[in-house]
Amino acid sequence: MTQRLTLPTALLLTLPPMLWAGNAVVGRLVSPLVPPLTLNFLRWGLAFLLLLPFAWRLLRPTSPIWPRMGRYAVLGLLGVGCYNALQYMAVRTSTPINVTLVASSMPFFMLGFGALFFHQRITGRQVLGAALSIAGVLVVLCRGDAAHLAEVRFVPGDLYMLLATAAWSVYSWLLTRPGDPPEVRSDWAGFLMAQLVPGVAWSALFAAGETAVTTQQIQWGWPLAAALAYVAMGPALLAYRCWGLGVQRVGPNIAGFFSNLTPLFAALFSAAFLGEPPRLFHALAFVLIVAGIVVSSRR
Repeated sequence: MTQRLTLPTALLLTLPPMLWAGNAVVGRLVSPLVPPLTLNFLRWGLAFLLLLPFAWRLLRPTSPIWPRMGRYAVLGLLGVGCYNALQYMAVRTSTPINVTLVASSMPFFMLGFGALFFHQRITGRQVLGAALSIAGVLVVLCRGDAAHLAEVRFVPGDLYMLLATAAWSVYSWLLTRPGDPPEVRSDWAGFLMAQLVPGVAWSALFAAGETAVTTQQIQWGWPLAAALAYVAMGPALLAYRCWGLGVQRVGPNIAGFFSNLTPLFAALFSAAFLGEPPRLFHALAFVLIVAGIVVSSRR
């Protein structure tokens, strides 16, 4: 957490927002095919199987993760069981523009939780960086016309994304806490597996509760299989690996600003799927968001 923001670390923290933007798009596309909590369970169950060849040793009875399972149960609840489940629920019950707007509060959650619970001092640069970053998000949301912001209407689904953002902020701060066995912390697959063991259990529990109260059935087929392959390998394994490394290097406060690249990538992906070329306001938003990252990360 004492390192400066370097280009390799910036690239590490840029990849997760790009993958998460794709995750939101895919989650919206497959919402008629599978219930949201079940989608989250299938996603992480597949990720667990993909990770198993690299970290199966941690499942042995003598593994060092079992004495610290309380910590990993909390990480698994926040990062695996809650965050994406709430996001999948949000994209079903709210509009994409509202979900993106709520998620753009991530830097403020990071700064607030850091100051309240993790003894971190908020600097003027971080506040200025947050303001610039949020301004970039608003440019995307209003598509370069401030009058469009008046058209935004909040619905109950926005609460799901607000809870998801808070859960991810706490999760990111907990990543910086000491206490992990060296052989686990130094092994990316092992550290993810330590979180997936309880995380998959949490997501299975939530999916079972959803099955008991919903009538929607899973529509199996190649579209759902392709979506599961993407959300398990990209937004799950690869994004979590890169995010964890980036947070360890520069801390959650700086890393939180990179999350605001997600709506920019989402806008670009939507433009690509709709056949619409990027416009000038996308470039302006990118400049503002990057400016927020640079200002907040300078010493």
